[in-house]
Amino acid sequence: MLWVKSFHIVFVASWFAGLFYLPRIFVNLAMVPAGSEAERERLLLMARKLLRFTTVLAVPAVGLGFWLWLGYGIGWGSGQGWMHAKLAVVVLVLGYHRACAVVLRRFVQGRIQRSHVWFRWFNEVPVILLVVVVVLVVVKPF
Repeated sequence: MLWVKSFHIVFVASWFAGLFYLPRIFVNLAMVPAGSEAERERLLLMARKLLRFTTVLAVPAVGLGFWLWLGYGIGWGSGQGWMHAKLAVVVLVLGYHRACAVVLRRFVQGRIQRSHVWFRWFNEVPVILLVVVVVLVVVKPF
């Protein structure tokens, strides 16, 4: 079980690293001056590659988490409300990941109407979600 848990932590940390950096690319894309096509295309290439890599990292992170939950029974039984809350936050993280894919597609299509300031706030969402997950797993408040 400790091997599974170790790799789960590694993949989750790597997945979140991508979720932390991808919106930073969006900030830079929102700041690209009109007519700077080379800069825009370079940032779009970086964002596409990072999204693809981050998605690849999310699959084993989620899969190993389910293995721990279903295979080893972590979070089962009474007094395990923290696990239900954690799973709800994981669903939110998956939704955020999907939202990043939608945002990138809109950047590619040239249909983004948001400012770099909005994307700076959007960039804080995964930090908050990670803090909530870590507190739920470590403190197990309920």
